[in-house]
Amino acid sequence: MDGGVAIFRAAPTAVRSHDVEYPYRQDNDLLYLTGFPEPETTCVLAPGSPHPFTLFVRPRDREREVWTGVRAGVEGATSVYGADAAHPAEELAERLPKLIEHAPVLYFAPGRDTAFNQRILDLYGRARDNRARTGAGPRGILDPGALLHEMRLFKGPEEIDAMQRAATISCEAHRRAMRETRADSFEYEIQALVDYEFRRRGATGPAYPSIVASGANATILHYVDNARRMQEGDLLLLDAGAEVDGYCADITRTYPVGRRFSERQRALYEVVLRAQEAAIAAVRPGASFDEPHQRAVENLVDGLITLGLLKGSHDEALEQGTYRRFFMHRTSHWLGMDVHDVGVYHVGDGSRPLAPGMVLTIEPGLYVPADDESVDAGWRGIGIRIEDDVLVTDDGARVLTADIPTSIDDIEAIRNAP
Repeated sequence: MDGGVAIFRAAPTAVRSHDVEYPYRQDNDLLYLTGFPEPETTCVLAPGSPHPFTLFVRPRDREREVWTGVRAGVEGATSVYGADAAHPAEELAERLPKLIEHAPVLYFAPGRDTAFNQRILDLYGRARDNRARTGAGPRGILDPGALLHEMRLFKGPEEIDAMQRAATISCEAHRRAMRETRADSFEYEIQALVDYEFRRRGATGPAYPSIVASGANATILHYVDNARRMQEGDLLLLDAGAEVDGYCADITRTYPVGRRFSERQRALYEVVLRAQEAAIAAVRPGASFDEPHQRAVENLVDGLITLGLLKGSHDEALEQGTYRRFFMHRTSHWLGMDVHDVGVYHVGDGSRPLAPGMVLTIEPGLYVPADDESVDAGWRGIGIRIEDDVLVTDDGARVLTADIPTSIDDIEAIRNAP
């Protein structure tokens, strides 16, 4: 930070309706740096100063704590969360100008708290005016994400442990859903079952709204209504992951609502599975971030041509992008505290090289719209995605979500178990 000062603000509370708030979820940058879970918090980092790590927090308040729970307070901010200094939140306006008055750069990224964003801009404006007289103070505002998000991209042992716990809990929930799905039940029943397993096994809850998409709903990438009655002969696409200690899992499995895949469901599923296996095999240190996607697309194109869903040659399909009718998203994204986690995907003019400690998803899919009259009716309305979470290791990769099967034989064995 070269003597700069960074300011991080807690996520604001959000009203669900009238006087009912959504469950509170801390801003991930602040949570990553401090572990502090409460709203109305501001973290100030000033390396080289007498107090490099300062927190402004809600003070203890016995009357309010009766209603909303015990607060850490100023003492807890130092004794439990390790702050070098802590002050009541209402002292921020008075103390913050002094904390930044000699900093050459102010690091701050506007967040969802718009009033606080304006406060920082006003503060910077006054500090800039001061600089003209004193020669000291911030010359500009920089996004701290350029530094912090590189830190978050590389997971340490404790973070990997949390992600593995989230993955293990998610696999257990997926396995139970795979075992208990029945025709004539509703998608939301599976959502309720998965969410219950997440909480029962110690996760905070879902890392994102669970996608429970049966039949043609599976061709909608972010379908979250979860309201349809499932039918014999459907496939069910279940995209759900738990959150543990602020870290996410992200898993998708696709399986029959009945006991077995139909012939065409099986054929399309095998194409997606081969693509996923090829993409996972491409994950290793030094490989580019784009390489798993390229391997997946090559396999998907070959499969679509073999099945007659694409015309022309392999090279023509890649060059013209005709496969995007059926596969319109990328194969991977970073995974961590956010389900689509921070970190740049390209460095300079090229795709970023993978390195140990990175975690990414591998999730190819094929989606044939129910109203696509350019293909045979037997293919229409089939949506398939297979997604796993993969850690880049020193010598290759480790699939964190390997406990829930992907092979057709293993899936059908679960679907046919008594």
